[in-house]
Amino acid sequence: MPKTKEQKQEIIKDLQDKVAKQKSSVFVDFGASPAKKIFQFRDELKQAGCLMQVVKKSLLEKVLEAAKETEVLEKIKTMKGQMAIIFGFTDEVSPAKISYENSKKNDQITILAGTLGQEFLEQGRVMELAKLPSKPELMGKLLGSMQAPVSNFVYVLNGNIKGLITILSKIKQ
Repeated sequence: MPKTKEQKQEIIKDLQDKVAKQKSSVFVDFGASPAKKIFQFRDELKQAGCLMQVVKKSLLEKVLEAAKETEVLEKIKTMKGQMAIIFGFTDEVSPAKISYENSKKNDQITILAGTLGQEFLEQGRVMELAKLPSKPELMGKLLGSMQAPVSNFVYVLNGNIKGLITILSKIKQ
């Protein structure tokens, strides 16, 4: 059943709010994917603080025109298929990462493009973003890099003290 103008205006307003709040987004074509897999996909996204919304391209175009995002608008017009937008509100990488993992498991889910802030990302750049390590992994690597010189310095100092103690104990005997 077609939506009324009022319903479409509500959808447009809701989309405008989400576009304003999002840190990144990914456009996916979910094709003839089984509903069960789509629901699992949505659950994974929800746990990561993301939201998946199926949108008519004409309504999305109106939202992008109002937001004056002409680059994204031009690219959206060329996309084919059933499109859903995955909004990332808490993390920039999680929408791309979860979409990429699900596209590997399910052939019917295809990543079309994405945005990072106001910048449009082609499919390849979204895949690169998805392959980045997570924030906790990066923080762990940074912490390890910062601790390494101090740990090595302490190890060297302990080696000198152990050597001195060994020599003194041999002299004592």
